[in-house]
Amino acid sequence: MRRTIPILAAFLGLCSLVNASFMIFDPVNWYFAVPGVTSTGAFNQHFIRDIGMIYGMLGTCFLVGAWMSILRFLLWTLGTIWLAAHAIFHLWEAGAGICGSGRFLIDFPLVILPAIIGAAMSGWAFYQRPPPSA
Repeated sequence: MRRTIPILAAFLGLCSLVNASFMIFDPVNWYFAVPGVTSTGAFNQHFIRDIGMIYGMLGTCFLVGAWMSILRFLLWTLGTIWLAAHAIFHLWEAGAGICGSGRFLIDFPLVILPAIIGAAMSGWAFYQRPPPSA
């Protein structure tokens, strides 16, 4: 597990950075390429790029945490807080009837699952962190 979890974090970080790059540098094609996005509202280049910057920050947190164990818990937890809030918001929209319940199947792999993985990795990092120095 000592190698597997950081590799998973690096993969999550790279995926986040690829998504960030797509959102920032080609927001129109990102809007049409990602399943379900067009049903969430009209195209908004500024908004997509803003969220792309967040994904860039998340990717950086997961990648740096994968290689710097002393910062791992802090960085992974910071990234996971946003991922979890984003997932909860999507679940709330479905529960409130804003989106149909079928939306869950679209959101699960790209929104909800990364939050679950981030939470599991942050929990693992909490128990692996070095003891405080005296």
